[in-house]
Amino acid sequence: MSVVQLSPRVEELKRVLADFVENECIPAEKEYREALGTGAQRWKTVPPVMEKLKARARELGLWNLFLPKEYPEGAGLTNYEYAILCEIMGRSHMIAPEACNCSAPDTGNMEVLAKYGTREQKDKWLRPLLNGEIRSAFAMTEPAVASSDATNICTRIERSGGGYKVSGRKWWISGAGHPKCAVFITMGKTDTTAKKHQQQSIVVVPADAPGVTVVRPLTVFGYDDAPHGHCEVVFDNVWVPAENLVLGEGRGFEVIQGRLGPGRIHHCMRSLGMAERAVELMVERVQSRHTFGRAIAEHGVVLDYIAKSRMDLESARMLVLRAADMIDKVGAKNALKEIAMAKVVVPTVVLAILDRAIQMYGAAGVGQDTPLAEFWAGMRTLRIADGPDEVHSRQIAQLEIRHQNARKAARLAAKSKL
Repeated sequence: MSVVQLSPRVEELKRVLADFVENECIPAEKEYREALGTGAQRWKTVPPVMEKLKARARELGLWNLFLPKEYPEGAGLTNYEYAILCEIMGRSHMIAPEACNCSAPDTGNMEVLAKYGTREQKDKWLRPLLNGEIRSAFAMTEPAVASSDATNICTRIERSGGGYKVSGRKWWISGAGHPKCAVFITMGKTDTTAKKHQQQSIVVVPADAPGVTVVRPLTVFGYDDAPHGHCEVVFDNVWVPAENLVLGEGRGFEVIQGRLGPGRIHHCMRSLGMAERAVELMVERVQSRHTFGRAIAEHGVVLDYIAKSRMDLESARMLVLRAADMIDKVGAKNALKEIAMAKVVVPTVVLAILDRAIQMYGAAGVGQDTPLAEFWAGMRTLRIADGPDEVHSRQIAQLEIRHQNARKAARLAAKSKL
C-alpha cells in the first residue's frame, strides 16, 4: 500500500515482484532448506535453487533495486518507492532479498562503497557485489565491549608497511559464514588520542587475508541462519594496503551513519512483509479449525487479535513510509528521528502480530512447519541489531527536546518583536 501515486514503472515492478515472491520464492523455501543439508555442510553449500532464482530475478528486472536513484549503479528508485517493493521481498525473507541482490549486509556494504569508495575499491569490490558474484560482511560488534555505543569499539587499525594492520575480535558478524563471503567492511580505531568520534576508521579486509579466522557460527534462539550466519571472527595482525581505507582516517562514524540509516529502514520494510504473511496465515488458520462447537474465527478474542494486528501493521507501515520519504527529501542525517521511531516501533509491532499468529497455531506455531517461529526469532533479534531500542528511544527523546526548545525559543523571539 502507498499513500502517494506510484509511477507506472514502480507499479509494474510491484506487480512483477509480488508474482515472483508468491509463485517462485515462497514455494522454493522448502527446497532451499533441504539443500543446505546438515552439520558442516550447511556452511559450504549454496542451494542451486538460489542461483536459479537470482537468474530469474535478473531476467525480470528485479535486480539491485535498493540503491537510491542518486547512485548510477542503482535502479533509479527513491527510498519511498523501494520501501513498497522491499516489503514484498520480506514475505520470503529467507530467499527473495538475496534472489534480488537486496539482502543485508550486502546492501549496506554496497552503499558504503558506492557512496564513499574510490574507483579502485568500486572496481575490486562493488562491481562483483552488484553482480552477485560475491557476498560480504560488516564487522563492527565486539564481545569485549558494549557495542551499542560504537565509541567503545577497540579493534585496532594501525599503520604498518605502507598499509594497515587490523587486530581485534568481532562477533555477530552477519554474512561471515557464507561460502561466497569475500570481504569484510571493518571498523576499528586508528587514533585513540583523537576526539571521541574521530578515533574510528573503516577498512576493507579481504576474507582470505592471512590472519582472518571465522571462529564459530553463533545461533539466534537456536537458528544458525546458514549459510550466511552470524559469526565470531578474529583479525590477527591482518595487513591490508593503504588503498583499502574507506574515505579517510578518523571518518568511520561518518561512514557507518551513512550506512546504518537506510539499512535500518530496509530491515523495517522487510519486517512488514513478514507481518503481512503472518496475518494471512493467522486468518487462514482460524477459519479452518474449530473449538467448542464453532470456528476459531468466531471467538471474540480471536477477532480482536485480527483487528489489532491489522491496525498495528498499518500504523507501523506509515512510520516506515514517512521515514523513507524524509530520507528522500532531506537526507538520512536529517531524518534521524523518523528512522529511529520506525526502528523501535516496527519490530515491537511485528513481534506482537507474530505472537498472536503463533497463538492461533498452537503447538504448530512454535515448530518448523510454518515460518512463524523463525520469523519471531529474527524479529526479536532486530530489537537489538542495528542499535537496541533503548539507544534509539534515547535519541528520539533528545531530538524531541531539542525540537520543542527550538519552537519555544522561536515563539519567545517572535513575541519580543511585537
